[in-house]
Amino acid sequence: MSQEPQARETFVIVGASLAGAKAAETLREEGFGGRVVLIGEEHERPYERPPLSKGFLLGKQERDKAHVHPADWYGEHDVELRLGVRATGLDRGAHRVELADGERVRYDKLLLATGSSPRRLDVPGSTLQGIHYLRSMADSTALREALEHGGRRVVVAGAGWIGLETAAAARTYGNEVTVIEPEPTPLHAAVGPEVGGLFADLHRAHGVDLRLDQGVAGFWGAGQVSAVVTSGGQEIPADVVIVGVGVRPNTELAESAGLEVSDGVLVDQSLRTSDPDVFAAGDVASAYHPLLGKRIRVEHWANALNGGPAAARAMLGEAVGYDRIPYFFTDQYELGMELSGVAAPGEYDDVVFRGDVPGREFLAFWTLGGRVVAGMNVNVWDVTGDIQAMIRSGEPVDAARLADPKVALSDLAT
Repeated sequence: MSQEPQARETFVIVGASLAGAKAAETLREEGFGGRVVLIGEEHERPYERPPLSKGFLLGKQERDKAHVHPADWYGEHDVELRLGVRATGLDRGAHRVELADGERVRYDKLLLATGSSPRRLDVPGSTLQGIHYLRSMADSTALREALEHGGRRVVVAGAGWIGLETAAAARTYGNEVTVIEPEPTPLHAAVGPEVGGLFADLHRAHGVDLRLDQGVAGFWGAGQVSAVVTSGGQEIPADVVIVGVGVRPNTELAESAGLEVSDGVLVDQSLRTSDPDVFAAGDVASAYHPLLGKRIRVEHWANALNGGPAAARAMLGEAVGYDRIPYFFTDQYELGMELSGVAAPGEYDDVVFRGDVPGREFLAFWTLGGRVVAGMNVNVWDVTGDIQAMIRSGEPVDAARLADPKVALSDLAT
């Protein structure tokens, strides 16, 4: 009597994102011969998000350049790409993902790469036309159309990375730009006041009106936004509003399934959740970092790029200790920058500068107890490896040597 053929081992990835697409790629590179299903809510095949506020928004990069893989890659590698469908449920007992169209997909291992969503401003007038949030390719396309002809009054709510990059794009197109930020400097939560003040100088030098120490109280307009009202009672005329006040991790699927969640899906250093058959990577994962000795949730491109493959290898049973140093880059006007490590207020006690700060060609190091915990290179290149080596070493570094351009960074990193 013949037996029924055994079903192929199936790995399902929820989130057709950079992390999800790179996880699928890694599964095939590592020789996984089972079924790979990649599920995405957007109709666009997986793409990288930095161009949305940089090259694509500025019209310098073609849409297709943002895609992770060519369109035919998925079929060629036997990856079932399900686009335009949302995962609505997760039955961990039955090992099934439920989709909005009624389909149920069985899995042996599951990766959650559901990313994050922009935080919304819940203030009067928040539903008016002309208020933009930036997360998707469609968002960036709409914003570019609103900015590219110039001559418009643009108000940006939030002076974080997205706020400053879109402000720079708006000015580059020749628009009048005002940025509203409740903290005393731009990027205050990301890099602290010392370096945040330098970004304030950069944007003021390019004609941006910074309104600091105040938030957004509401929007005025008859259908279309025409003004922004600040918490200080100021009324700022606006044709276009961009809101960049942070993101929240998309944990709804994990929460509904009873996985452990706290500012992200909780995972160990192998990116495994509280369920041994479920993993999480990218923006949505709050991962234990073995080098830092604590949990962190990293929203940047490099974490998706590297976290997806790490999760894939862990799904295959490989020993994984995901300990990448957080890394971020930005381009604003003539300034290019890379940041490694964690530089938030409370995470350091001093900032040491090296190079030409007024000329915007310098390095900055955040130190804690003499140890370098973060480093930034501004218009100085090929130093990220040395900066990250200093962070990894955990050894105290003399501040005078750190500030001295004549001392090679490689000598400080050992």
